[in-house]
Amino acid sequence: MFNPNILLGNIIHQPALAAIIQLLARIALAAIFVSSGWSKLSDYAGTVAYMQAMQVDGSLLPLVIVAELGGGLAILLGFQTRVAALGLAVFSVLTALLFHVGGSDATQQYNNGIHFMKNIGLAGGFLALMLLGAGRLSIDHWLERK
Repeated sequence: MFNPNILLGNIIHQPALAAIIQLLARIALAAIFVSSGWSKLSDYAGTVAYMQAMQVDGSLLPLVIVAELGGGLAILLGFQTRVAALGLAVFSVLTALLFHVGGSDATQQYNNGIHFMKNIGLAGGFLALMLLGAGRLSIDHWLERK
């Protein structure tokens, strides 16, 4: 009988494939944070206005940019991956709670619900990355071998 768990287990236990899968996971998780951090940096004033409209102090924006852009790049490159992953997991949950709860109408509530769950899913992915580490195709692996 075909058992996909055995097939996937065999794939995962091949070091080259496991390294590629871990790299792809890091790219997928990092992409949204690098692009979001860059867009906040590019439209600084607009982002401050949005944060203030959401009752969040706009002076926190530099920390947000460092978290998104810096954390995203750390995940992408596999540098201090476990620390960056934990930080972005916490950041994702906080962002969900601050920006994606409720709404003024049914459409906004629906969209916020989707974004809330997306952030919770990202947090789960980052916690898994924290547990598993960056993999062989990373700066962390290179530094550990030295």
